[in-house]
Amino acid sequence: MNDFQCTLNEPIEFKGIGLHTGEQVTLRVLPAPENHGYKFQRIDLPGEPIINADPDNVIGTQRGTTLEQNGARVYTTEHILAAIYGCEIDNALIQVSGQEIPIMDGSAAPFVAKILEVGIKQQAAAREYLELKENIAFEDTEKHVEMLAVPTHGGEFRLTVMVDYNSPVLGTQHASMYHLGEFVPEISKCRTFVFLKEIRHLAQAGLIKGGDMDNAIVLVERYYSEDELDEIAALVGKKRLDVKVDSPGVLNTIKLHFENEPARHKLLDIVGDLALVGKFIKGHILAARPGHAGNVAFAKVLKNYGKESKKQTVHFDLTKTPLYDINKISQILPHRYPFLLVDKVMEMDESSIIGVKNVTLNEPFFQGHFPDNPVFPGVLQVEAMAQVGGIFALSTVPDPENYSTYFMKIDKVKFKQKVLPGDTLVFQLSLESPIRRGLVHMSGKAYVNGKVVSEAEMMAQIVKERNLTPQPVEA
Repeated sequence: MNDFQCTLNEPIEFKGIGLHTGEQVTLRVLPAPENHGYKFQRIDLPGEPIINADPDNVIGTQRGTTLEQNGARVYTTEHILAAIYGCEIDNALIQVSGQEIPIMDGSAAPFVAKILEVGIKQQAAAREYLELKENIAFEDTEKHVEMLAVPTHGGEFRLTVMVDYNSPVLGTQHASMYHLGEFVPEISKCRTFVFLKEIRHLAQAGLIKGGDMDNAIVLVERYYSEDELDEIAALVGKKRLDVKVDSPGVLNTIKLHFENEPARHKLLDIVGDLALVGKFIKGHILAARPGHAGNVAFAKVLKNYGKESKKQTVHFDLTKTPLYDINKISQILPHRYPFLLVDKVMEMDESSIIGVKNVTLNEPFFQGHFPDNPVFPGVLQVEAMAQVGGIFALSTVPDPENYSTYFMKIDKVKFKQKVLPGDTLVFQLSLESPIRRGLVHMSGKAYVNGKVVSEAEMMAQIVKERNLTPQPVEA
């Protein structure tokens, strides 16, 4: 995968009919700026409202994924989103002149072909991934849907799908995509499918008004008489189906692209629905009996996982040369063994500082806290955090060796998990307000392996110590 965001080189346009509404519609996909993401725009409505491609905006999953926001809806979004995501595009504005995305041939291939024709442009901003660090499971017992996301060693996006319809024409099928580069050649041209027995119900529900032999694979599970075919044709407003159904199979005269094309299309749908997460995924998704409802529910789970991970996991580069080593720190802070609790300062700017404390079993307090279960004391975590803040405070005066900082207030202290020998504590502190009259108000968090272990707000005062060095006497 690319490490930088991408968009289209130039706009692309499509004209077609909506599968369920039967309406003629024009679709345009435009290049978009960095960090724009995927957005739909109803250019046929007053104000041309924007609909963000977000799982929280999904309001329907019956035979397709429907989004609604700002008083506007767009139906059947999954195929165009799958095409954009499958071509590794981060930013696109999808303008549509009606309420449904055109079905085209029932796959993502026509969209992909135009994207590849105009080409893809790399942008300057870094791409942000959703990287799985643990297994995430989802289950809908009522619909027998099971989904599982697991980390991948190479960081690729993989998908494995199993569908089981317990039907003589479509039993159990599997499909896999080992990385996103396989989407275009192996998945994008796989068409949507429907069982002939479902058409009556779908037509009576006001759906598939734009359905046709050219945009769906129709699967026939039994023998159908000519009278039954006439009735179905009348329901969907089509002429008499010029086919005979003598045995289970594929109604279409078009040959399947793959023997497991239905399973591959289910995989395509998952790609489109997971595009709503808004980030490229590093992980392996395994899905059993998936559908749009389960896909969207799982997309919400992954989106929330990404939000929590972003809040809780922070990455620090501890391999670079520190701004202050222990010798420089000793020149700034008055603390000495066994109470000097900062080993190095990595970064510092006008409003924040990052410091490091390496926790080893040699620390003297582990003799009593606790010999058989050594735990770094919470009060010392706060003290170490305060010392990092002290370095920041003293860096604001011209002669820090003549000053000290003293606690005035500690607030909102929380300890979230144990700190043990072998851990590396990283303290990140930020000013809560400008320093005035020597008062320093900072908030800080302590991290181990990128996760918050403690946090606090602190106030201290910078005090100039009395100079005890004998001064020369003037004659």
